[in-house]
Amino acid sequence: MERTKIADVLKMSTYGDTIEVKGWVRTRRGNKQVHFIALNDGSTVHNLQIVVDIERFGEEFLKPVTTGACIRVTGQLVQSRGQGQKVEIQAGEMHVYGGADPLTYPLQKKGHSLEFLREIAHLRPRTNTFGAVFRIRHHMAMAVHTFFHERGFFYFHTPIITGSDCEGAGQMFQVTTQNLYDLKKEANGTILYDRDFFGKQTSLTVSGQLEGELAAMALGAIYTFGPTFRAENSNTPRHLAEFWMIEPEVAFNEIADNMQLAEDFIKYCLQWALDHCMDDILFLSERFDKELVERLHFVLKQNFIRLAYTEGIRILEEAVAKGHTFEFPVYWGVDLASEHERYLVEEHFKCPVILTDYPKEIKSFYMKQNEDGKTVRAMDVLFPKIGEIIGGSQREEDYDRLSARAKEMEVPEKDIWWYLDTRRFGTAPHSGFGLGFERLLLFVTGMANIRDVIPFPRTPNNAEF
Repeated sequence: MERTKIADVLKMSTYGDTIEVKGWVRTRRGNKQVHFIALNDGSTVHNLQIVVDIERFGEEFLKPVTTGACIRVTGQLVQSRGQGQKVEIQAGEMHVYGGADPLTYPLQKKGHSLEFLREIAHLRPRTNTFGAVFRIRHHMAMAVHTFFHERGFFYFHTPIITGSDCEGAGQMFQVTTQNLYDLKKEANGTILYDRDFFGKQTSLTVSGQLEGELAAMALGAIYTFGPTFRAENSNTPRHLAEFWMIEPEVAFNEIADNMQLAEDFIKYCLQWALDHCMDDILFLSERFDKELVERLHFVLKQNFIRLAYTEGIRILEEAVAKGHTFEFPVYWGVDLASEHERYLVEEHFKCPVILTDYPKEIKSFYMKQNEDGKTVRAMDVLFPKIGEIIGGSQREEDYDRLSARAKEMEVPEKDIWWYLDTRRFGTAPHSGFGLGFERLLLFVTGMANIRDVIPFPRTPNNAEF
């Protein structure tokens, strides 16, 4: 008989039908006459109740059917007499694929802390919480692809191994096949890479943006969606060493177009979550964030505020003058901290903010400079509870200005000659941004720590699984 997923069984009303389900036991309870098994197969946050006649199966047969065991059940679909579910299955046949020793199985009925579950990341997808999180993660990925596909963007695959540092921060994981105990070096101690696999120093990418720009200048509108890596020794709830980035790049878009694309994109994703993941969102809201659903609807209804960095600084300085205390100082030229961003969003405007026209000294070399000579056409989308969720800019399309700025910021031209070349041949205005996928998931799920929205978090001193 063909298996029916529990998500589909719970929608059925064809009482009397014989169906087959497979899944993992959440709980088993009962008396000498009948036992009730809560079964879950990962297709939904809701469990299916299996009613087991003890006389039919025998207590000995049911001994291995404990929390964590995997079973197959064939039985009759009936209307449930108990509260909490409309249907249940009267078990006719049962097969145990694999038991779970209740003395050693770490996921028992009692509640477990999120910190503990990170230590058993190989098992935590079996919990209701992480089943919900990872189903939402899937749906958000589908939303990303659908949004861009419907708007004529092309999905472009950028390299994971790269010889350039897009952000210029130097916090990259090196890729090498050399013997680290016997490195070939020059007299001054500099490592020689001529024997290495690529014949040069290479690293894991921090962004697909530079390559994405090349594609946009040929295909018009593209997006990347893939893993990126940053060797930043940070243990905050908002940082990972390995994370996923969505990066659209669009030819002929200027900064205003870029801001509108970002707002449309993120609203589309939030609406998709409400349309496709409501059971999981309600489950997470009840346990972790009572205001989650209200906040998702609130953001969808708001027009994002466009705010110049200089005006944002003025607002923050006024707040300080009126007695508000920030941990980090506020002054023109500072790279805003999360507390500054959240003040603008949560306390001053009470809606998402797109901050623009940042000082050029705190932004990357590729951003287009404004006529004032002090600021660049950067944009950060700031969200409640998260702070920055999107960062982007209009890119500098002028060869001389881009080349000069790269030299100012000591970006080696030998590493980006191909990037500069696109400004020599048929250059055009273009813009793009990057959205950290896990930060989007933090907002949609209501989880507080970014390590809880990715299956296997990579953080300092943690690459266990």
